[in-house]
Amino acid sequence: MSDRRALRDVHRWYTAAWLLLGLIPPVIATGNDSGPAKTASLALVGAALAYTAVHRARAHTLLYLGVLALGLGAMAALPGGGGALFVVALPQFWFQSRGPRAAVLLSGGALVATAGVSLWAGSPGDAAAALIGYLVSVVAGLLLHRVLVDAAARAEALARELSLTQRELAEAHRREGAADERERMAREIHDTLAQGFASIIVLAEAARAGLGGDPEGTERRLRSIERTARENFSEARVLVGSAPHGGLTPGSVIPTLRRTLERFTQDTGIAVDADLPEEVDCDQQTRIALLRCTQESLANVRKHADASTVLVVLARQPDSIELEITDDGRGFVVAEARGFGLDGMRKRLTELGGELTVTGSVGDGTRILAGLPTNGRC
Repeated sequence: MSDRRALRDVHRWYTAAWLLLGLIPPVIATGNDSGPAKTASLALVGAALAYTAVHRARAHTLLYLGVLALGLGAMAALPGGGGALFVVALPQFWFQSRGPRAAVLLSGGALVATAGVSLWAGSPGDAAAALIGYLVSVVAGLLLHRVLVDAAARAEALARELSLTQRELAEAHRREGAADERERMAREIHDTLAQGFASIIVLAEAARAGLGGDPEGTERRLRSIERTARENFSEARVLVGSAPHGGLTPGSVIPTLRRTLERFTQDTGIAVDADLPEEVDCDQQTRIALLRCTQESLANVRKHADASTVLVVLARQPDSIELEITDDGRGFVVAEARGFGLDGMRKRLTELGGELTVTGSVGDGTRILAGLPTNGRC
């Protein structure tokens, strides 16, 4: 768009120049009755009119340049002015032609006409000036054309490279988004369905062992299996997007945590000492993070700790909320700990600006501290 505007500006300046030049021959002609002056005047006026026509209809460019070449030849009859006017008009051939070859040929025709008339009129100096101007214009025009062609090629190559880079970047973003989504789904499945199935397996084994002598315990475990299976079904619906987030209700996370702790005690027989505030009103993401960290920590206690007591503390700080879960089990070497559960908790908290701290040692139990900044969410 800017190139077109610049070209229109050039046309306007040339139009003004031709109109001004067109006024000169009539003035000369009125004071000079010679035939060459009148001929040159008519040629210059004709060139100005031809330029106006081509400015309005670009299809007549070749006609205009032909008229200009003839007009320059006729104006060479003006004493002392034809050669200079030829040099001034040379850029027209380069601006209006479709390519350098046409510009060289058309300006060469104008040179032949101008130099020939200048020699016929006895002005070899004008003929020499026209020849020098022509040679300079050809060299400068070809160099400028090469610069423009190279610039256009570089711009086109840059545009192709930019387009390719944009496509590659979009593909990278798509793949990164898909990888993040797969990781999120894997974490959700591990923290919900996998933990539920593990609980069902433990309960089923205990129920089978008590079939002969503990009917009440067996019935209780079967009810726990049924409840866990229903919860897994609800979580599966959540994962496929057909239901709101299971296990959570809007508002306080405390009732959900209490139910989780009660169920854990019922299923495992491990005592839970809970220190929870009456109410903590948080947004959905914070509630989910607190619940998943609690579920994962309790699952680790059930599978690995061999603990008898678990302490769960949820506390509000001035600018954060902290969940602390401590057991009196066998413990482990934290530096050697590897597992999807701990990594999943850590990544979940990091996404919300929080952090996970795990401390413990062999024989001294384990302490897990999950901290989340509130940032107005609680």
